[in-house]
Amino acid sequence: MAINNKGVRVILGTGGTIAGRASRPGDNVGYVAGQVRVEDLLAGVPALEGMALEVEQVEQVDSKDMHFDLWKRLLERLAHHLSREEVSGVVVTHGTDTLEETAWFVESVLRPVKPVVFTCAMRPATALVPDGPQNLLDAVTVAGLAEVSGTVVVCAGQVHAAEHVAKVHSYRVDAFDSGDAGPLACVEEGQLRWFHRPPAANTPDGRADDLLARVLAAPALPGVHIVTSHADTDGGLVRALLLAGDADPGLRPRGIVVAATGNGTVHRALAQVLSEASARGVRVVRATRCARGRVIPDPANPWPDSAGLSPVKARIALALALLAGDVVPS
Repeated sequence: MAINNKGVRVILGTGGTIAGRASRPGDNVGYVAGQVRVEDLLAGVPALEGMALEVEQVEQVDSKDMHFDLWKRLLERLAHHLSREEVSGVVVTHGTDTLEETAWFVESVLRPVKPVVFTCAMRPATALVPDGPQNLLDAVTVAGLAEVSGTVVVCAGQVHAAEHVAKVHSYRVDAFDSGDAGPLACVEEGQLRWFHRPPAANTPDGRADDLLARVLAAPALPGVHIVTSHADTDGGLVRALLLAGDADPGLRPRGIVVAATGNGTVHRALAQVLSEASARGVRVVRATRCARGRVIPDPANPWPDSAGLSPVKARIALALALLAGDVVPS
């Protein structure tokens, strides 16, 4: 394992619980996210002293309120720093609520060769025992490793791939999991122990540059919505989306991701209205609402599966495909 101690590691702050403050130290839920600046977070981690670090506050936001404009700003700053020869990697501090979405968005658009390491906290900076400082130290360590490529998430001592990671607990400090894939590695006393490595490192890709340009030029992502298949559904939400599009073309849905039951099964009432949407040019993708497993491809099904992506990540993938012209609405 080679740590690039000569390289600069950049830390971009976006807010979240890791930067949160509560009115009393023992309060781990009644805090306000995004209050502590990223340079102050670093000051609370003495082990980072002496490292070649740069910090930049991109935003201070509660990640439940993450939005496309902030995603674009983050992409711009990441692209800038990653292009600098002296930068070995970038750390992004982020709230836990939508971290898996932002990490997957960054990986999908940038396909970074150098490490982009997202980290977070489940307890605010004012907690009696905050988890943010250790997570930040671990993330900076991973960002300096020459053997790490692409976008990963570091939390509670584990390293997760952006494709697989999901928040699975509402309160515990080990809130993230990678399902069947499992974590890539763990950080132990400043050392990385691999469980399994990614299939291949990212390589420079001109197509990624084109997609980045399209994303930065877009006022919004194409309208892709998530609906859930459940008992006693009538497909009313999809009908409402279609009616809204009839009344205002700007609201016309471009795609729908179904959080389906089991292996991508869809309630017959919902399937009927989804067929109507498909006939009107709306692209439908099936994901599973199950916490583990994926939709096994079924050639007989009229709608494609999400290739193992969760519903929220499948939404991003479909929106980017529409933006890139890979999926052309009929």
